[in-house]
Amino acid sequence: MKQIIFLAALFWTLFSSFSMGPAFADDAKILEDMENRLSKELVLSDLLKYAYLSNPSITSSKESWKIFIENYRIAKSYPDPQLVTTYFPSPIETRLGPQDWNMTLSQAIPFPGKLTQKGKVLEADTKISKLKLDKTIKNIVTSISASFYELNYIQQAVEIAKANFNLNQELIKISETAYAQDKALFYDVSKAQAQTGQIQYDILLLEELELTEKARINTILNRAPDAFLGKASNLVFREVVYRLDEIYALSLTHQEDILIAEEKVRQSEDLIILSRYESLPSFKLGLFYAAIGNPDVPTPPKNAGDDAIGIQLGLNLPIWFGKNKSEISKATASKQKAQSDKLVIANQIKEKISRLWFKLQNSKRLITLYEKQLIPQSIRSVQTAETWYRQGQGSFSDFIEIQATAYNFQLSLARALADYGKNLVLLEQMAGVILDKKIETKKGDNNS
Repeated sequence: MKQIIFLAALFWTLFSSFSMGPAFADDAKILEDMENRLSKELVLSDLLKYAYLSNPSITSSKESWKIFIENYRIAKSYPDPQLVTTYFPSPIETRLGPQDWNMTLSQAIPFPGKLTQKGKVLEADTKISKLKLDKTIKNIVTSISASFYELNYIQQAVEIAKANFNLNQELIKISETAYAQDKALFYDVSKAQAQTGQIQYDILLLEELELTEKARINTILNRAPDAFLGKASNLVFREVVYRLDEIYALSLTHQEDILIAEEKVRQSEDLIILSRYESLPSFKLGLFYAAIGNPDVPTPPKNAGDDAIGIQLGLNLPIWFGKNKSEISKATASKQKAQSDKLVIANQIKEKISRLWFKLQNSKRLITLYEKQLIPQSIRSVQTAETWYRQGQGSFSDFIEIQATAYNFQLSLARALADYGKNLVLLEQMAGVILDKKIETKKGDNNS
């Protein structure tokens, strides 16, 4: 099972570091192979790989990233040249002859450096879109992992409930025999039957919840909601090796929402520089050609009928200084807003990390409590109660009550293990790294 956890961690790392994800020669063949495995045993790494290949949210985010890449390339290009032709139904007479038509070819040329600066602004959009793709992948990883842990709990709870149901069936027989021999009260028989009925209800409810959770996993995988899924593989407790303050620091370095906010701050700084270019002129270079016919005069000039060619040079005049000043003020306000938004997001993430840390530690305490104390004590109590009952020193009702308590403790342990796994996945999403193994850092890197 440790290998499964390692693979899940590996896929998380791959998802967050690859630009367009792993290149598969035949995705359809891979999905077909996975379909066979999913029908036998559910392994988290298989679910993550399947979701990466099939989830439409990931596909949409990839294509959105491509759109921003192309926008960047388009915006850095020069404007298209303009070709204008004028035809004169009544030719204009000139000294050299009638002008039938003319043509102008022109090219707008932004002030040097303006296109480069515009490219920097749009490059930030490309980076933000890539970060959003990473965030989408991590959200899918988190959703799949949380559902996997929940399904594991449900299936374990069904097994626990069925084992206790069989045990309670035996207790009913014992209570009926004891009642017939006047060694137990009718209340004892009724209590055993009521306990068995409650477990039957638990089994029915858990089996319905299992179908619901499988439908959720299937929809994330872009499969039919009722597509068959096998049994989830067992979970292994993963110990967090980071302190809370280290997780705060990791989130500032790896969390996509914070990285997006930082990119928006840099983009707003580039926008301020770009807005200053609005006060600088842009240029226009053109070529003029006019078709001249032969003049209808007795003594035409020597160059009569020669076509006219001219070179044009123009520029716009950014004289509306109030408008240009407002552009700079607007960009400056955007920067201040982006900086404030970054602080808000960082504080919100720290608050979420704090709550998840508490839930994680609480689940860990419950796991320890049930595994080390309550369940072993309840098992010993069941054995003691059974011995006392058979020796006539205790009531059958007490025996049933203690058995029910042991059953509830078993369910509570399975619940705590699933909650721990789900909270750990959410905390890893906030931190941006796998938390049960220290990340390697380069010399001089203090981010971790």
